[in-house]
Amino acid sequence: MNIAIISLGCPKNQVDADVMCHALISAGHTTTADLEAADIIIVNTCGFIESAKTEAIENILDACSYKAQNPNLKVVVTGCLAERYQKQIREEIPEVDAVVGIGSNKALPAILERLSGKNPPPQECYGPKTDLPLGGARVISTPAHYAYLKIAEGCNNRCHYCAIPLIRGPLRSRPLEDCLAEARWLASEGVEELIVVAQDPTAYGSDWGKNSICQLLDELNKVEGIRWIRVMYAYPERITDAFIAAMQRNEKVVPYLDLPIQHCSSRVLKAMNRRGDRHTIEDAIARLRAAMPDITLRTTLIAGYPGETEEEFEELCQFVKDVGFDRLGCFAYSAEENTVAATLPDQIEEEEKKRRADIVMQVQANISARKMAEKVGRSLVVLCDGIDEESGLYLCRSAGDAPEIDGCVCVRSEEPLYPGAFYRVKVEDSDMYDLFAYVEEAL
Repeated sequence: MNIAIISLGCPKNQVDADVMCHALISAGHTTTADLEAADIIIVNTCGFIESAKTEAIENILDACSYKAQNPNLKVVVTGCLAERYQKQIREEIPEVDAVVGIGSNKALPAILERLSGKNPPPQECYGPKTDLPLGGARVISTPAHYAYLKIAEGCNNRCHYCAIPLIRGPLRSRPLEDCLAEARWLASEGVEELIVVAQDPTAYGSDWGKNSICQLLDELNKVEGIRWIRVMYAYPERITDAFIAAMQRNEKVVPYLDLPIQHCSSRVLKAMNRRGDRHTIEDAIARLRAAMPDITLRTTLIAGYPGETEEEFEELCQFVKDVGFDRLGCFAYSAEENTVAATLPDQIEEEEKKRRADIVMQVQANISARKMAEKVGRSLVVLCDGIDEESGLYLCRSAGDAPEIDGCVCVRSEEPLYPGAFYRVKVEDSDMYDLFAYVEEAL
């Protein structure tokens, strides 16, 4: 059968889709990006917060709409939304032919085989969350020169606002040798930038009783062909001196971290069941910047958490000004079913939560513009991702730019630049999110 896969949400979900895709191709199916040409559409959903659930439902309904022109089309829903809302999907979107929980991803080839028969009944398949493979053969759905390496699944942090442990289960770290084997395979396929992802990479190995992220970075640094290693998330309380030293000694590890701090008020952090307080956050940032003055730090914040006072919100705004993160995203608090935070008193009105989030982003806009302007006149090493056909500028990224999340270094060049190639460029202009540069030399 001809299968189209729509994958939503985070890079970890994309890796799951890549493993699914390989299994389906191995079972004799073909894949297509054309929904009209598909016999089956698989929607691999995200269900983290309300906006993600809305996007997932919109994509499911859009996939089902193709049944009007192709009555034999089958629609399969997988991923976090399927894991969390099996009953609701079946009841509210009866056009869906199969709902598959994350623990049953390996059963997809058999499920699709059953759907290929005449008038098959709706399929539902749920296994233990721990049956979700941590690795396995996969396709590379990203551009050929970068790829995500998922090193763990689930989370033990139990933040009161977060549904991830309910959806994905407890932390399960992937064996070190398994991670390294996949990294070597990715390098052999031409991948030059390895992006290490998990819900909390800094907790890697702690479920074995030994934090192993430093050992993993040491070993990944030895993989031939990989030129950049990017660790996407790091929780402030796990920014140990040993972790910072591992970033420093491994020259392939780029000076970039996303610290998902969520708030700065010690009282709010405690209410969120975060492990550290404001001092923990400030200390981690200070040590990172002292060790790596050129490090790019981004973060995510939650505005309007239950009980957040106006004074605590003002404290957050001042904190954003004082710290000066290079990149920042702020989200209005989303009350998620079956989380502790959803049951707390003093829930804040939606309009007020959004107002607060907008204010934080306005504060950050000025900081972002200033931070980008400070780079004008500097030389940077960049990796080319491709060309913008409309402007003729090449879309590149520096060590401080993660794909799909951060801005670009837009490069003008008389000579063609090649995706996956590295260049030294000189920055000549900036705006709030992007830099503009010209080529100095190919590397």
